Amino acid sequence: MFEFRDIEILQDIVRAGGFRAAAQNFGLSQSAISSRVAALEKRLGVQLFDRSNRQVRLTASGLRFLEEAQRLLRARDRIWQEMTHAGELSGTVRIGVAETIVHTILTDTLNRLKDDYPMVRFELSVDTSVQLADALADDRLDVAILLRESVPQGAAAASLKPVRLGWYGPENMSLPDHPLSLAELARNAIVTFPKGTLPFREIESIFSAPDIAFPSLHGSASLSTVKHLVSGGFGIGVLPALMAESDVDADPIRRIPVLDEAHLTDLHFVVSYFPERNREIGEAVVNTARHFDQSDL
Repeated sequence: MFEFRDIEILQDIVRAGGFRAAAQNFGLSQSAISSRVAALEKRLGVQLFDRSNRQVRLTASGLRFLEEAQRLLRARDRIWQEMTHAGELSGTVRIGVAETIVHTILTDTLNRLKDDYPMVRFELSVDTSVQLADALADDRLDVAILLRESVPQGAAAASLKPVRLGWYGPENMSLPDHPLSLAELARNAIVTFPKGTLPFREIESIFSAPDIAFPSLHGSASLSTVKHLVSGGFGIGVLPALMAESDVDADPIRRIPVLDEAHLTDLHFVVSYFPERNREIGEAVVNTARHFDQSDL
């Protein structure tokens, strides 16, 4: 077998450029370093260094050994940090978010959490609220930002600001000088949230009146795709205002004024977690998300 000290010596020989320099760094004689390397090579049954010239160079076997062994050093250092900083939040935190959150507060929230909890590694999932709720209930997620209607039984739910939805068309869309009615909107292809979501079901509902021709209604799990399609003239779309009206240069679209009959219900997102499992990180995500959830769009 081998010790962490052996790995550190090999690593230093390579970094320092030779046995002599490494020996000085470790406060040992060059012969002691050479003997330790030779003993390691004997135990491993491979030659770690090419000694055919004056340059110190790892063999292919030596390179592979050092690369794998350095992973052990990193794991050792991580374990040491986590165990000696027991009061600090550490490890992997699994966060799930609905895509609306990706386009609004996610980046700022994760950046702040990364700074506040440097020992934490974040694993991110983006999915529909229904799927996020299932994952949270099954302990496949630690925290989820999802629609309040989907919160699993027994989970905490801290509200964020309502997300306003709006109607949007391509930048060059010709609009009349009055807000559009449902009948006028229905003359266009409509693209929005995926089928089965609250916004999709509400759009289906408001166009269900018998005196209105039901529009060509398309759903997409990717709101970025919806915005891109609207910008490209595929049709008009329903999108979160904060997302649609930011970064307009990327996919230029314009807001469509509509009559009250076409106004859609705000989306209400919450930060959800099970307190008995994840109270500390759950409360941290709540506080951070609320800090950046300031837009009144």
